[in-house]
Amino acid sequence: MSQDNYMRIIDLRGKELTRAEMLDAMPRAEMGTDEASEIVQPILDNVRENGAAALREYAEKFDHIVPKSFRVPTDVMDAAVACLDPEVRAAIEESVRRARAVAKSQVPEDFHTDLAEGARVSERWIPIQRVGLYVPGGKAVYPSSVIMNVVPAQAAGVESLAIATPPSRDNAQGWPNKTILATCAILGVDEVYAVGGAQAIAMFAYGATDLDNPVSPVLCEPVDKITGPGNIFVATAKRLVSGIVGIDAVAGPTEIAIIADKTSNPAYVAADLIGQAEHDELAGSVLITDDDQLAEAVQAELNKRVPRTEHSERVATSLSGKQSGIILTDGIEQSIDAANAYAAEHLEVQTADPDAVIAKIRNAGAIFRGNYSPVPLGDYMSGSNHVLPTSGTARFAAGLGVHTFMKPVEVIEYDEQGLKELAARVNALAVSEDLPAHGESVLTRFIDDPYNKETITEQEEEAGLR
Repeated sequence: MSQDNYMRIIDLRGKELTRAEMLDAMPRAEMGTDEASEIVQPILDNVRENGAAALREYAEKFDHIVPKSFRVPTDVMDAAVACLDPEVRAAIEESVRRARAVAKSQVPEDFHTDLAEGARVSERWIPIQRVGLYVPGGKAVYPSSVIMNVVPAQAAGVESLAIATPPSRDNAQGWPNKTILATCAILGVDEVYAVGGAQAIAMFAYGATDLDNPVSPVLCEPVDKITGPGNIFVATAKRLVSGIVGIDAVAGPTEIAIIADKTSNPAYVAADLIGQAEHDELAGSVLITDDDQLAEAVQAELNKRVPRTEHSERVATSLSGKQSGIILTDGIEQSIDAANAYAAEHLEVQTADPDAVIAKIRNAGAIFRGNYSPVPLGDYMSGSNHVLPTSGTARFAAGLGVHTFMKPVEVIEYDEQGLKELAARVNALAVSEDLPAHGESVLTRFIDDPYNKETITEQEEEAGLR
């Protein structure tokens, strides 16, 4: 890579790579999770032990302001709605409308299967009772993350929703960003906490009390599941409390991959790579192409565009990092193989025949088809969800949706005849596993002495079990 080019080249041409070699060739960010764990675990322990006192300590240490109260009053949220820019409010409401339409269609239906007379297995989809939703602060403001978390949870029928988002020094009271608060109010969520970082995850996982408030000592009740993106400390905290509560995923830095060919518009490709790099210095921007002339044209576009974008230093750092790069391939098939190995959070397909490419994509958080479906559309207003698997986890994980906030529970319903037909076979399997009491549990419904192994076959025959 010359001094003028932002992105390094990863040349796969002429190479027959094994699956392991292809996975190793993909650009990835280094997360440093071990170091983060050493920082985060004491925070979790402190909040679990000391509740609001620990939250105050970390608000002062990390946010440099302690909010007037951790629970944001409803009148503060209402005031945020009242002063919201009309165009921004219209955009929020349109985003909510589209997200709700998609979420509504995602709600799974209960079903049952009749296996024999008197033998039925049903499946019910039950909403998770209480969910904590994390909305990050940091380098940007994310009212869109409020929408992406709240709308599917509401569509799923979650009874109790709580949101945590960092306090802000933009006001003397330390209330969170007004646009985030207004979005919460528009969505009807009134349990909002001015708490950020790993301490917010601890508050959700363990609950928190405020001993300085004897009238109402319970600040926040524990939740059953935590969702939402965040920095490495939030992600690490979620990983450490997983099992105590459910989590959606341990998210890494955001990323984009673009499959492009000689028909692609280099200006579109460059602009989309820059758009993702704007998030964070560790954001991954990857171009996968079989056309080296396109690669050169994209580099030239980056050279023109990066210095002119507002967060040019951040973008330049991201594009030149080891997590980003241009992957050169022998053809569209190898481009598809590379995309499936990379398993991007966001995958754009800008090729002559995008449908043929998409048909062969197995691993992606979300797929954006064609020149007019850029990732920012999905970030804000496409109706899809932008909380997606990162760091290659799209090989086995899915993005956030209604299913994230529900759990399938099977209902087994056999009558006497239905069980009778299987009793001897259940017992045979139970004995083969050296778990005879399992079989005895079934047989006791039909024979007098399931514990007498010498007469068990005779008893089964007399009861009509054989």
